[in-house]
Formats: sequence, C-alpha cells, structure tokens
Amino acid sequence: MTADQPEKPVRPHGGYRRLRSYQMAEIVYDATVAFCDRFIPRRSRTHDQMVQAARSGKQNIAEGSMGSGTSSKGELKLVGVARASLEELLLDCEDFLRQRDLPLWVKDHPRAKAVRKLAYKENRSYKTYKTYVEEGPPEVAANALLCLVHQTNYLLDRQMRRLEEQFLDEGGFTERLYRSRRAARRNNPPPPDRGRNDNER
Repeated sequence: MTADQPEKPVRPHGGYRRLRSYQMAEIVYDATVAFCDRFIPRRSRTHDQMVQAARSGKQNIAEGSMGSGTSSKGELKLVGVARASLEELLLDCEDFLRQRDLPLWVKDHPRAKAVRKLAYKENRSYKTYKTYVEEGPPEVAANALLCLVHQTNYLLDRQMRRLEEQFLDEGGFTERLYRSRRAARRNNPPPPDRGRNDNER
C-alpha cells in the first residue's frame, strides 16, 4: 500500500463459503443431524443439544466472516464461539461411545486414517462421508463424526491464530479508520485561506 493508495478501513469480508473451516463445519452439521436421527432419540435433550452445537459451529463462522469488514475483534470472538460449540459436540460423541462401551478410535487407527484422508478429496461434501454416518454401525458412525469434528477444530485453531496476528498487525476498525483519514488529509491538504486580501495582512 502506497501513500497514493490510502488504507481502506472496511476490510474485504464475507466469502465464508470458500473457507475450509466453514466447509468442514457444514459437513459436521449434516453428519450430526444424520447421526442423531439414527442413534439419539429425537425428543431427548441430547439430540437437540448436539444438533444445535453443530449448527452453532457453522453459523458463527459465517456470521464472523460477514462482520469482519468492520470488526476484527468480533470475528475472532465468533470463531471462538464456533470452536467452543464444536468442542461440546466432540465431548457428546465421546460420551456416546463410552456409555455404550464402544471403542474410541485412536489417531493411528486404520479407519480413522481413512476418514481423515477424505478431507483431501476435491469437491468433498457430506456425501463423501455419508456411508460412514448413515450405514455404519454406531461405533463407526460416532468415530467418523469425531474425526470430522477434530479436523474442523484444527482448522478453527489455525484460523483464530491467523486472526489474532492480523489484529495485532492491522488493529481494529477504529484504528484503520484513523489511519485512513490521516492519509486522506495528507494526500489532499486543505486549500490556503483566501478570505483575506494582501492589504488586510
């Protein structure tokens, strides 16, 4: 950015559908709805809590992205809310396995590796994981969902670190607005006072 190109206080914002964190959170939401409909009684509080936690993860990423133009701090806060919601979902999945005496896949479990590798497929969506969640037994469905949540949380952790660094480097909206106004005044100084003639000086 040069002196001839003053800083714009409103940053580019939106575009959340291109974020890998949002794409994975959307997959987690769809997978959670399918998982809960299969294995958690629909009228139970747990069913509603798990679905709402997954939805909160997705929606807060989108809301933070849309508001990021004027509030870097707000975006960071909402991404943090998304991260906390998905952590709650992760614990619910672990509870599901523990309470049914089902094994929790370790990181190097062959099936866990197979699920994680699917994240590198082009144009992935919930359909990429559908057979695990909708056709697999409870152990497979719950562990596959856990893998998805872990991957999304990893992306959100990276996103929050990047947002923190950006906030420290660029400041918030008020600071950018001040710098922009100062640059505009420097590049366009006010004209000299012509209100008095030479005889009045």
